[in-house]
Amino acid sequence: MPRLAVGDTAPDFTLPTADGGSVTLSDLRGEHVVVYFYPAAGTPGCTKQACDFRDSLASLQGHGYRVVGVSPDGVDKLAAFARAEELTFPLASDTDKGVLEAWGAWGEKSSYGRTVTGVIRSTVVVAPDGTVELAQYNVKATGHVAKLRRDLGID
Repeated sequence: MPRLAVGDTAPDFTLPTADGGSVTLSDLRGEHVVVYFYPAAGTPGCTKQACDFRDSLASLQGHGYRVVGVSPDGVDKLAAFARAEELTFPLASDTDKGVLEAWGAWGEKSSYGRTVTGVIRSTVVVAPDGTVELAQYNVKATGHVAKLRRDLGID
């Protein structure tokens, strides 16, 4: 699956969210949007990453960034995850994996020495004009948000 690169137009999407609503990327034009893709709600790595975004949310928002998490989990699982971890940013459900594929976050990856097909933990920052400002693939769950903040110049 091809990956997005700086300057590419971010593919638009509308996905259902954990809170019973939906999120449409084009509705967020004019803002910086951090879209992060993670394999499974409630797993240790994904929980660590989501909580890091939660704990950094005020600072990210203060610098003009919105956060949207995307996984192939259904909305019920995402809702339980959001409640359990007190996540206040949108968690979007991409059960057919169309958005994951369009954004280069679905494909072959190495897991414990085996090649498997699944979610490639990724983060893409979309500029206010809808283009890719930053694209990071195969990121680590632990420490990723701190690195992203450094890359964006947010202390």
